[in-house]
Amino acid sequence: MQARREQAAVGLFVIVAAGLLIFTVFALGGAFNSSPVTYRTYFPNAGGIEPGATVRYQGGSKIGRVEVLRIDPQNPARMEMTFSVKPGVPLKTDSIVSISSFSALGENHIELTYGSPQSPSAPPGSVLPSKPYFGFADITNQLNDIAPEAKKLLATLNDRTTELQETIARVNELLNAQNRANLSATLSNTRGMLEENRPALKSSLNQVESASHKIGPLLDDLRKTSAEANKALGHVDELLAEEKPEIHNAIVELRQNLAQHQRLTGQLNSTLDTNSENIDEILENMHHVSENLREFTEVIKTRPSTLIRSTTPKEHKPGQP
Repeated sequence: MQARREQAAVGLFVIVAAGLLIFTVFALGGAFNSSPVTYRTYFPNAGGIEPGATVRYQGGSKIGRVEVLRIDPQNPARMEMTFSVKPGVPLKTDSIVSISSFSALGENHIELTYGSPQSPSAPPGSVLPSKPYFGFADITNQLNDIAPEAKKLLATLNDRTTELQETIARVNELLNAQNRANLSATLSNTRGMLEENRPALKSSLNQVESASHKIGPLLDDLRKTSAEANKALGHVDELLAEEKPEIHNAIVELRQNLAQHQRLTGQLNSTLDTNSENIDEILENMHHVSENLREFTEVIKTRPSTLIRSTTPKEHKPGQP
């Protein structure tokens, strides 16, 4: 009787332990939680993700798993991914889905971001935007594409290096000891000349500065004069544009007077050319006459008695009255 009780107790203990184990397994598997929320996204490169891969939110703990991964029926150039997350995960319509890993050798997982606060929440089953994944193969292909250009760049760099070496050699040749000495002497002479002529240079600069200050008012006056001339020309244009008989008559008379003056000037020039010698002789005679008049005037001023008696007095002898 005692043995049966012990067997019953052991059997009851085994049953309870098995039940607890089964409950723990189902609890850890999420069987007692509410149904997860599924979303979809698309990737050009799935990055080795397989169904059952981990889904994380903002680099945190696991919040879901990849349910389905297949080729997109509408576009065979990309992969369609369906993943599920726990209820209550704050996903927005602009939340980004990306493929990430915690280390270079770590396993890839799905990473979710929050998005912007003003965006609405993503409804279940909606398509979330994704960030393209670049694996080592993509990086290798890009490096292979860049390789020819890199070779050309290296060749060009080698050519420029050779040219630079030649330039450096020429510079070293120019900057030899003799040229450095000549350059130093030239600089010394220049410095001495500047020190000697510094007062003159300063005075010249002061004069240039004062002249520049004077130029400003002159330019202002010139602008004003130009403006007034433009106004005057505008008035003249307006007068010419108006069809007034008196203006046209005045212009015609002015042209006639100008033509007459030109004719008179031509006649005067011809007369002067013809009688230039006589005019010179007349001018010379007038010059002599003016000189004689001047001498006569001087004599009258100094000795007015010459008008009534001879200018040459008789010789006075001693004993004569």
